[in-house]
Amino acid sequence: MELLQETLKRIRPVESNHNEAFKRWDNLAIPKGSLGRLEELAKKVVSITNNQRPELKKKVIFTMAGDHGVADLGVSAFPKEVTSQMLCNFAKGGAAINILARHIGAKVVVVDMGVAEDIKLHPDIKNKKIGYGTADFSKGPAMSKEEAVLSIERGIESFEEEYKKGIDIVGTGDMGIGNTTPSSAITAVIAKKAVRVVTGRGTGINDLELEKKIDVIGKGIMVNLPDPSDGIDVLSKVGGYEIGGIAGVIIAACARRVPIVVDGFISTAAALIASKLKDEVRGYLFAGHSSVEVGHKTALRKLKLLPIVDLNLRLGEGTGAALAMGIIEASCKVLNEVLTFKEAGVSKSKK
Repeated sequence: MELLQETLKRIRPVESNHNEAFKRWDNLAIPKGSLGRLEELAKKVVSITNNQRPELKKKVIFTMAGDHGVADLGVSAFPKEVTSQMLCNFAKGGAAINILARHIGAKVVVVDMGVAEDIKLHPDIKNKKIGYGTADFSKGPAMSKEEAVLSIERGIESFEEEYKKGIDIVGTGDMGIGNTTPSSAITAVIAKKAVRVVTGRGTGINDLELEKKIDVIGKGIMVNLPDPSDGIDVLSKVGGYEIGGIAGVIIAACARRVPIVVDGFISTAAALIASKLKDEVRGYLFAGHSSVEVGHKTALRKLKLLPIVDLNLRLGEGTGAALAMGIIEASCKVLNEVLTFKEAGVSKSKK
């Protein structure tokens, strides 16, 4: 708990008071407002980093993995063993996140937070395992409060280990069969919405399986009665180890004033947990994309985040974060490299 508390203490509010960078953008040799939200993105990076001319060269995406007890109840179209199999694929560099990360020049850091099997030692997989999957939260808490705190702290550790090597911007991603179920539960509790409103089909379940999923989540909330104002309580009762790990990465990045690109529904559920531990977290977040998972839009609204892209994605892994990260980097390159009207010798608008 000490590491978590110390990290939370270091998080400061993001303030938009960087007049030099903002004035430069206003004087770029382009019509005012012609690059739309790129201006907003660049200015937010400036405010987060306290750097008037930020360069996002060192990009890292954390893909946190864990299994879930509720996956045994038929809430997913895939069997639980796919989680460990996909970790091996990440290590081979053959997953979608590997390809999209290479496309933007980002490093992928894969972390075993609680996969149900032992993963063979591999230099590209961090072992931060809390347990062999969470418990079935429809019968009781998914984990103890001590485990919830530990999952967040191991996320912090994962970030800090990579930060020593250099991180200019971080993305979050996930891997865990059944993890849209705890994400829907977290969103229902914190956003105070009906379970049915925030529960989708995940990996592609049918109507009968969807009703089962909604029932499982409803039972879990009734049995555990998580406190929506207490992020640790919500995480421990209806969350997942990888969700705690993502929350830890987010908290650690905030403390280091590193911009965070949140991926899809699972990552955003983790951001909800992190925001309950420190509200200032929200100022450091970029929403990578809008997932087709119905609960994702609710979670984004709760965090007051507007997604950067909307491509009907629902894969996870950090894929949406990777795509959005390239756009954020582009916005900073515009700020840094486009000439001003004066530098270019171009006449300004008469208006």
